[in-house]
Amino acid sequence: MPQAPTVLTARRLYDGSRLHDHPIVVLDGGRIASISTRAETAAPAGARILDFPEATLAPSFFDIHIHGAAGHDVMEATPEALAAIGAFLASRGTACFLSTTVTAPIDATLRAVAGLARIIGRRGNQAAPSTTAAVPLGIHLEGPFLSHAKRGVQPAEHLLEPDIALFDRIFDAAEGHVRLITLAPELPGAPQLAAHATARGVRVSLGHSNATAAETRAAIAAGTTSATHTFNAMRPLDHREPGILGTVLTDDSLFAELICDGIHSAPEIARLWWRAKGPDRAILVTDAMSATGMPDGEYRLGGLTVQVADGRATCDGVLAGSVLTLDRALSNFLAFTGATLEQGLRLLTGNPAALTGFEAETGSLVPGSLANLVAVTPDGHLAASFLNGIPVSFSVLDF
Repeated sequence: MPQAPTVLTARRLYDGSRLHDHPIVVLDGGRIASISTRAETAAPAGARILDFPEATLAPSFFDIHIHGAAGHDVMEATPEALAAIGAFLASRGTACFLSTTVTAPIDATLRAVAGLARIIGRRGNQAAPSTTAAVPLGIHLEGPFLSHAKRGVQPAEHLLEPDIALFDRIFDAAEGHVRLITLAPELPGAPQLAAHATARGVRVSLGHSNATAAETRAAIAAGTTSATHTFNAMRPLDHREPGILGTVLTDDSLFAELICDGIHSAPEIARLWWRAKGPDRAILVTDAMSATGMPDGEYRLGGLTVQVADGRATCDGVLAGSVLTLDRALSNFLAFTGATLEQGLRLLTGNPAALTGFEAETGSLVPGSLANLVAVTPDGHLAASFLNGIPVSFSVLDF
């Protein structure tokens, strides 16, 4: 017997491009059957109605920089690890992500991307209607072509200069599922690798870098399109040599990530980043590692041992990823900057989709698309999360 459709109503709907007042969204068979307003239509007879009278409905979130969660690291590259990560992310409003590697021995990297490719290929770019876990749409390579001077916790012994042949080995082992790579533009051969990766459909992001402004501009001319966790692991801003940071903040062609947890960058810096990049180029990410969603303790980030206490993840005293979730990044961003909810939502839906080229899979709500959506409060807190039309989580807040 067919199941009755579910109807979501709310104060507003952000569909990925504009706001609608008093929406009625009909979910059926794991997809969005229709979107209308209360003035236009009534809910179907017999439908299950879920009302969020003070909330805004929006596309589920897309995290393009995440290493793990729920006690697992993406470099485990097993179905069990990715399922646990995906289940946790779904409960926090995220429907898809880029599995992000860290610098490691090349054999370990090749094994990881091959395992991730099998998982991505099996699931495809869209979740099955019964799936209630976030799915990896592709791979983000954070290393090994990074700066020693700005490596953060990336292991120095495994950092390498850009090598097109090695990149191709990794790309082929990943069966073409590498969608983003972080690259230090000052390294010898970086512009050449940026141009080559771009030609293969990979987006190149500037990061872990001590580059000058001229070195950064050369990489941008070669095809780079984004910046990785802006401010972190970057040459500091100088008024005579603006370096990579000054270039990233003033080049309107570049997207730019921010880890908006109040730890990796202060609220004042979040406001500076927002004023520089604006609603078209800013992207919120988590850089989350395996401790996300877990109690304080000792966890893994790739091959590193990380200590987590009071919301801070460190390895030998250096920040080592985060325990941030995108729903908290959104509420922090609104509180730090005074941006509107509509502006904030774009930073973890449409903008990451536009950067990575996954607009057909995520970032908007239209009839026929997968019913991956969230309800968020006016101050950006998560009220509910739906994957493929299935309720995954509800806030304790009373709606």
